Amino acid sequence: MTTNANTIAAPVTTRPNASETVRPNTSETPRLNFAKSAPKVFRALIGFDAAAREGLDPTLVELIQIRASHLNHCAYCLHMHTNDARKAGESEDRLHMVAVWREARHFFTEKEQAALALTEAVTLVADAGVPDEVYAQAAAHFDEKELAQVLALIFAINTWNRVALATKKVAGTDERG
Repeated sequence: MTTNANTIAAPVTTRPNASETVRPNTSETPRLNFAKSAPKVFRALIGFDAAAREGLDPTLVELIQIRASHLNHCAYCLHMHTNDARKAGESEDRLHMVAVWREARHFFTEKEQAALALTEAVTLVADAGVPDEVYAQAAAHFDEKELAQVLALIFAINTWNRVALATKKVAGTDERG
């Protein structure tokens, strides 16, 4: 094949068969082990995360974490939370629809939709703040304590996404097992 200045050769990629196990690309080395380098901070984040989840439906917790991880382009957290959701019994259909939930509302309850909209607004807060209508919709589906828990969970996953992205955590290498 001959190339000239106007031709760019596209890389050839192959996808694994459904029966093949996908192994993480661990050729990139994480920048630092945050848990070992800042153990008090790491433990505080774990405590904050655990407190944020308290009393919330585990399915809702995973949906929120998955959506924030999509928006933040955090492959490490997205891999972890989709796996956690599967283990908790979440359907593949719903997992595939989280990123496009507005176009697939029938897969999600009104309460889940309100939480996903709030997750997007808080995660992308620099873009437009948290619109009153998004907050009001969430407040219509959650009592004040639940709403505070949902907000705390959104804060927590956004922090975890930033830890994973800043330290270059590799998707598929979650040491929780």
